[in-house]
Amino acid sequence: MANETMKAKLVVIGGGPGGYVAAIRAAQLGSGVVLVEKDLLGGTCLNRGCIPTKAMLACTEVLDAIREAEAYGISVGEPKPDLKAMVERKEKVSEQLRNGIAQLLKANKVELVKGFGRLAAPDRVVVETEEGEVTIETEKVIIATGSEPARLPTFDFDQPAILTSTEGLELTEIPSSMIIVGSGVVGSEFATVFSSLGTKVTMVELMDRILPTEDERIATQMKRLLNKRGIEILTGTTIEEVLEYRPDGVKVKLSNGQELEAEKLLVSIGRSLNSQGIGLEEVGIKTGQRGEIVVNERMETSVPGVYAIGDVVGGILLAHVASFEGICAAENAMGLDSVMNYDVVPACIFTEPEIASVGLNPAKAEERGMEVKVGRFMFGGLGKALAMGKGQGFVQLVVEASTDKVVGCQIMGPHASDLIHEVALAIRLGATAKDIGSTIHAHPTLAEAIMEAAEAVHERAIHVAPARKK
Repeated sequence: MANETMKAKLVVIGGGPGGYVAAIRAAQLGSGVVLVEKDLLGGTCLNRGCIPTKAMLACTEVLDAIREAEAYGISVGEPKPDLKAMVERKEKVSEQLRNGIAQLLKANKVELVKGFGRLAAPDRVVVETEEGEVTIETEKVIIATGSEPARLPTFDFDQPAILTSTEGLELTEIPSSMIIVGSGVVGSEFATVFSSLGTKVTMVELMDRILPTEDERIATQMKRLLNKRGIEILTGTTIEEVLEYRPDGVKVKLSNGQELEAEKLLVSIGRSLNSQGIGLEEVGIKTGQRGEIVVNERMETSVPGVYAIGDVVGGILLAHVASFEGICAAENAMGLDSVMNYDVVPACIFTEPEIASVGLNPAKAEERGMEVKVGRFMFGGLGKALAMGKGQGFVQLVVEASTDKVVGCQIMGPHASDLIHEVALAIRLGATAKDIGSTIHAHPTLAEAIMEAAEAVHERAIHVAPARKK
């Protein structure tokens, strides 16, 4: 393949959840699609993010269930977690999904070129492969190069004690203690995993509360539950300096003067966009302050014929958003007319219990000057949740007061990541709280909590005690 020249109708650079979906959608609409990927198919999501963390969380959920078995009338001994075996299982899950993507690409006649791709011109992509350089002449290009864990200059990431989420997923021995810098989605999920494994976890968060982008009620309850798991949480705090690196740990000084020691320190403070070294400047593609590729609602860059999707455009950094952006870009590249709509994007955090949200929370609605009503229902009042032993958390439904239309929902509780989609569809279709409340929900199910929250908007919920009148 060395110094070879190829021709294609479309080249997609990056085989993550945005790129491979874009390649397949384009192939469905025509022929001559080439996908360039320098590493593993599936990108961060499949190999170093969404799927591996969920596989690890599934392991620790089983571990927690065994520990709680006596409450269900089952006597077992103390379980012994084997982190190496858990990691091996995680790898098998990722490998199975990678193989599935490879088969889908093959079935859709998408040609895969392994190597680092960059734009040499709007109609030419150069790929550095193991065998040499490959030039692909193309009509259209979709950039889907993704992102990497952001790194703080405070820390030396060559030290064995300092981890990003990538290295955190590769540990095969359970650390006795861990400092997690950042309490967002990634930090909270890792805290859940390692606290279940028996690691003493301390979270250090710059903002005044954990999960700073989530609804305040959810953040408050989650902090209480994490504390209950033995996790120490220091908010409004930063790590000023590293006092000592050791082969078996690290010692740091906090902004409050406190000193902390731990075997491992995991940095989870966001993502760094992969927009460097891929030919953007040479071709004249406009970028923003963070290095994000600037695109319009059709996912077009400032250069005709070149599109960009996923994390590298710096919008909502979620795998499912990247996939929909990929479909939008592919359809436009192949001659259709598609527009990306971000009005309804569900987001999930796979802690214990799970957290999911879509649309506006009460605070965000207030910022927009929108008058809303809020209906809440606690899982502690739901038969299915109590039967499962999962009575923690609640559903919060946010409704526009003047129209009764649902504009948002926040769920903290069992299977929140599955339940949120009923509300996402309701928002997309312009459904009202009355529509949801008057829809018969099967009993006993977790989905009843959404129905009850909808009824609570109008103080009609059967299983909610009426507020005491003063």
